[in-house]
Amino acid sequence: MKIEFLGTGAGLPTKQRNVSSLALDLTAEIGSVWLFDCGEGTQHQILRTTIKPRRIDKIFITHLHGDHINGLVGLLSSRSFQNGESLVQIYGPSGIKTYVNCHLSLTGTKLAYPIQFIEVEDQSYYETKHFTITVKELEHGLASFGYRISEKAKPGQLQVDKLLAQGIKPGPIYQQIKENEQTQLPDGRLLTRADFLGAAKPGKEICVLGDTRHPHKFAGFVSDCDLLIHEATFSHLDVAHAHQFYHSTATEVALLAKQANVKQLILTHISARYQGDQINKLADEAQAIFANTLIAEDLLQVDLTNH
Repeated sequence: MKIEFLGTGAGLPTKQRNVSSLALDLTAEIGSVWLFDCGEGTQHQILRTTIKPRRIDKIFITHLHGDHINGLVGLLSSRSFQNGESLVQIYGPSGIKTYVNCHLSLTGTKLAYPIQFIEVEDQSYYETKHFTITVKELEHGLASFGYRISEKAKPGQLQVDKLLAQGIKPGPIYQQIKENEQTQLPDGRLLTRADFLGAAKPGKEICVLGDTRHPHKFAGFVSDCDLLIHEATFSHLDVAHAHQFYHSTATEVALLAKQANVKQLILTHISARYQGDQINKLADEAQAIFANTLIAEDLLQVDLTNH
């Protein structure tokens, strides 16, 4: 499980930063990639990674501002030409279905796969075999949402000593015991998996928040997560400007991370006004409050497998 930042800028692309998009690469876990936002140029950024567009099967849109969605239809179209045939689910605010279908219709684009649109609301909740997805409405002038991705607990480690004590030698039977609630042995004995597994391993908790002001309001939503990814469009020196345009500052988000007891904070959606050493100052501003903070750069990868 890893995060790849495809675009970390706010509003418009620069030479250093493309506009918003990041990928949650779950290829090793479930053979999928989940995309969060898809600003203009996202598919160009994907070309610089090992991500295969055909593996993108869930796309989460935080809100409908152009720097978060203007690359979406192009990516969907290209996916058809890259052996993408499986269903894509698109989660997003009311209007996302109209936006996509209008573009596809006007351009005469035919996709080789179906799309399922899921228009989210505050406190929407979804469940897959391996994850749950919780939604929180933010404060951004138009509907903007945060997503909490919670990996379900994994079975504990197989306790080989207990199996050996029962006279069960290593082999394919071990995998069968781990994967099934009950396993019948060739000698007729019926084994219950729970009797031979250690404590379950808690899954990872990742929160990705869209654009918002007053982030302290969402401490409960992001509480105790392993990784919080949050916009920090402005330095706190520009806090009045941030609030005017419904954005957050590095200081405010660091305070949120501290209050909510998150393990790591990564700041993204950085205004183009901050360049060079100003980025370091932005990092210093946040780290003075919450030490485990990074400023995302385009193509940054964060491996959460052993995080």
